[in-house]
Amino acid sequence: MIDRSTANPHRMARFRLSGALAAAILAASPASAELVLSFYLGANQSPDSTVDYNFNRGAGDQSTDVSWDGEAFKMPPYFGLRAIWWLEEHPNWGFGIDNVHAKVAADPMPDDFKVLEFTDGVNMISGNVQYRWLNESRFTPYAGLGLGITTPHVEVTNKAGDSETFWYQFGGASAQALLGLDYKINEHWSVFTELKLAKFWIDVDLQYGGELQSGILSKQVAVGVSYSFDKLPWKR
Repeated sequence: MIDRSTANPHRMARFRLSGALAAAILAASPASAELVLSFYLGANQSPDSTVDYNFNRGAGDQSTDVSWDGEAFKMPPYFGLRAIWWLEEHPNWGFGIDNVHAKVAADPMPDDFKVLEFTDGVNMISGNVQYRWLNESRFTPYAGLGLGITTPHVEVTNKAGDSETFWYQFGGASAQALLGLDYKINEHWSVFTELKLAKFWIDVDLQYGGELQSGILSKQVAVGVSYSFDKLPWKR
């Protein structure tokens, strides 16, 4: 039976941080004129990274290089949700919140591990600043930067099977840069495609007081659909 009590402080921290991020954005929304809600699917790929770990089972601190598989087309898939507020006085500029569900799993499995993956998502929540190049055509290019946190589902088991971690945690900081192109279908609906480059700094607890850290780069491509409100719904 896995003792999940150590996960509770991380879960509370995750909710506090994500709540504070959302509250800050909503507090600023009166200065905005256009709200855009987006949903997207895509794929992600991560290069190798170094994983530092200690199962706290007598072997001490250890390190290994890991190759990652994004598993973007296995359930649950890569997907994201985003809300962007475009400013009334400076309509080229917008800010918002982005929630990306991206996965990584070790492939091949390192020698000391039976399981090493975050396949219910690294789950990046970020606050974004975006700029769009408005013009007379239906095509609008845009770019953005974001900073945030990760809330990964940590699935780690050592080779001996006497350390098994399987729960959500606050994972650490994250950052992303994106470049995209939006195509306006009509007054409210549009479709878009974008490229993202994200970095996750993972620092999580393992069962029995163990720990694991890694910095994982994530290359992402997404396609999605957006709905635009000319005025914020609660201000009509």
